[in-house]
Amino acid sequence: MKWTDVQDIAIELSEAHPEVDPRYVNFVDLRGWVLALDDFDDDPAHCGEKVLEAIQAAWIDEAD
Repeated sequence: MKWTDVQDIAIELSEAHPEVDPRYVNFVDLRGWVLALDDFDDDPAHCGEKVLEAIQAAWIDEAD
């Protein structure tokens, strides 16, 4: 997965962290969790606040 695979990342995060409410995840933790996903393979430097916002929004949708 790459940073642009927002929906896939959200699904993986919801499966990896079912106990977490994504509305309350800070971006530092979110970025770390994305980088720790087994299927994630992208440059950590290519991540910005907009990408993390999109991932968090998709994760919230996935959780609902």
